[in-house]
Amino acid sequence: DRYFGSGSGSGTGFGAGMLAVGKKVFALSADLVGSTGLGPFKKKYPDNIIDVGVAEQALAGISAGLATEGYTVAMTSFATFNPGRNWDFIRTQIALNNLPVIVVGSHAGLATGPDGATHQALEDVALMRSLPNMTVLSPLDSIEATHATIAAVKLKKPVYLRLAREKMPVVTTIKMPYSIGKSILLCEGSELVIMTTGVVAFEALKAARELWKKHRISASVIHHGSLKPFDSRAVVKAASGKLIVTVEDHQIVGGLGSCVAEVLAGLSCHAPLLRLGVNDTFGESGSTAQLYKKHSIDSAGIVRKIKTKLKK
Repeated sequence: DRYFGSGSGSGTGFGAGMLAVGKKVFALSADLVGSTGLGPFKKKYPDNIIDVGVAEQALAGISAGLATEGYTVAMTSFATFNPGRNWDFIRTQIALNNLPVIVVGSHAGLATGPDGATHQALEDVALMRSLPNMTVLSPLDSIEATHATIAAVKLKKPVYLRLAREKMPVVTTIKMPYSIGKSILLCEGSELVIMTTGVVAFEALKAARELWKKHRISASVIHHGSLKPFDSRAVVKAASGKLIVTVEDHQIVGGLGSCVAEVLAGLSCHAPLLRLGVNDTFGESGSTAQLYKKHSIDSAGIVRKIKTKLKK
């Protein structure tokens, strides 16, 4: 129950992280300074930010140029445009050259809500996880987004930082350790494991609580805030249980479900895998709650799918 409080969007945490690193980083935006959380940074460090306008390819090219000159750069836009629109520029100019550029994709997933299919990036993790040299981070709340931003700046390598628009309750704390490549055990159970990434972790926590209180099914919840590098040891440990469930606000192909399946494929024996997320379709307009319900990644849907799978 300690998780069930008020919160803010992960973009707010990114803005706090940028303020924390200050002049160590140069920020660029594609006409979305305020929407991507860079407003306070622009006010405090006006000489360390450029708005390139609605030109995401130029955003990547200019970022690569600044990184070549020795700067660590954070380039920001909505995830459907960054990396959606400029992926080729990110691949060739940033990843190929292993430059210290943080690609910040905000407003990712169904949590973008009424903006609809064109603005709901559901393929971005698959795109970025496939790139050599690229680290992929997907924080679950504003505090972890702050930690992830600071860690990404220190890494001095290409990073994709996935952020959500929706305000979610804060699950982590400032004092919790953060490490790229490590998962976080949010609650511990004995029968099955629910693995999540990003802001949908809160729905998984609610599902775990309902599974225990109403059905006496004991479930662990593990959050993978780092999708590349990926904490495969957590999957190997979970493989001896009754069931592994992945929950993500992303296509089930190429995201967390694929990360887990790739680890399980290397094992001779493992628990069944249930992947929950968007299944080979685009998004649509609606509230986050409506869309999560439709795709069974709200708490009620997660519980229902788990109960059905356990019966089989």
